[in-house]
Amino acid sequence: MRLLWKGLSSYTVIGVANTLIHWQIFFLLSVAAGLSQAISNLTAFCVAASFSFYMNAQFTFAASATVAGYLLFLLGMGALSLGIGHLGDVWQMHGLLTVILFSALSLVFGFLYSKYVVFRERDQ
Repeated sequence: MRLLWKGLSSYTVIGVANTLIHWQIFFLLSVAAGLSQAISNLTAFCVAASFSFYMNAQFTFAASATVAGYLLFLLGMGALSLGIGHLGDVWQMHGLLTVILFSALSLVFGFLYSKYVVFRERDQ
């Protein structure tokens, strides 16, 4: 069980910085620019993900930051981001609840997705 969560602490520290970037961009786009929560959440995710993908590749998973891995990460986690933003729009959730929900889900699912799909060790 310990091996399953190895690297979660550094992933979490990077995730805090990622969250600050994400939330600032989300609120700028949704409140100041008046965009939908779905578009705001997806755009904010893409910007913050660029930072966290590189940092996690280097410091959490000691892996190469490849274009294929980056696109895989953006596709999988971007779908989660867009989906949560869409639910925020449909259920008319407050924007703060939308980003809190996404941040919590992306911590757990993002870590497991990164560890076992994006940065998994491949046989040479």
